[in-house]
Amino acid sequence: MSKNFACVPLLLMLALSPAIAQQPPRGGWQFGPFTRPTSGNPVIRPNPDSVFQDPIRKAPVLWEALHTFNPAAVVRNGMVDVLYRAEDNTGAMQIGMHTSRLGLAESADGIHFTRRATPVFYPAEDDQKSREWPGGVEDPRIVEAEDGMYVMTYTQWNRETYSVGIATSPDLLHWTKHGPAFLNAEGGKYANLRYKSAAIVTELRNGELVAARIHGKYWMYWGEGKISLATSSDLIHWTPVENRSRKPIAVLRPRPGHFDSAFPETGPPPVLTSRGIVVIYNGKNAGSDRDPRLAPGTYAAGEALFDARNPAKLLARTADPVLWPTLPYEKTGQYTAGTTFAEGLVFFRSRWFLYYGCADSLVAVAIAP
Repeated sequence: MSKNFACVPLLLMLALSPAIAQQPPRGGWQFGPFTRPTSGNPVIRPNPDSVFQDPIRKAPVLWEALHTFNPAAVVRNGMVDVLYRAEDNTGAMQIGMHTSRLGLAESADGIHFTRRATPVFYPAEDDQKSREWPGGVEDPRIVEAEDGMYVMTYTQWNRETYSVGIATSPDLLHWTKHGPAFLNAEGGKYANLRYKSAAIVTELRNGELVAARIHGKYWMYWGEGKISLATSSDLIHWTPVENRSRKPIAVLRPRPGHFDSAFPETGPPPVLTSRGIVVIYNGKNAGSDRDPRLAPGTYAAGEALFDARNPAKLLARTADPVLWPTLPYEKTGQYTAGTTFAEGLVFFRSRWFLYYGCADSLVAVAIAP
């Protein structure tokens, strides 16, 4: 399934405006349908007894006492490993005002998890502290590189501004932080940009999802409000793909009357397939001119297909969501409008496992053939 095409001038691709969605290619391109397992959900819940000696506070904290949600996922050593966002019980009782850290859980069947007692990724006395404290590290997405290294994108949140951070690890336990993805792009042009939600394109190799090269480069879909593109030669330093006005191109925008009428937001790592690049994304329903079947503010997941040779070219997009809040725990939590916020996707035992956050409070899974 590799699509390492011969290089073409990248500037030619930058000059192309993202195409309006066409009719889907003949034959199925979507993943799914996704169905929830009959038992086991939610797969990860808060644990008020988990204690962590915080390196900044120099004191113990109940690091996953309030909420566990928005997970990344990867298959490692025949098991599903999930990195999930956990919020402690410090700060004001409102969204974004607790400190977030990332926990690690492992499963032999993709549904029943054993988690580590302490977080594996968190704000610390390091060179990223000013970007990550006191808000924390949020909303990871993870891919495996060709050499076996794991590359994670995540949100750095200091309660004033936010950016996508990059971190790498050989084992999901020991991490190196590399700072914001766009920090040095275009001579520092994007150093002060506020941006979040970034997912690197993958492909299925020997049954595992691995970061994919297209035209010799790695590609990343990123952003909320609108979804844009970036490229990299090393998976660590990224440069936004720009339009003729030298601004980041928009490859996916809101659609009035649909589940993504307020905005689309990047979901789990996209997958390069024989039909194109399948992007599972999260859509927010607007207050007006929205999908009337969903409450205002609801987050639901949809799918889009982009050209395998031109990742900016939109070929197809689902009119309706493929996963949306229907169960009480998906609509009851700190985000009361409800979310099925997709962030982790793995191919495991010949099926797709999609891990998602429920109402910013829990982690659940849906499975497809």
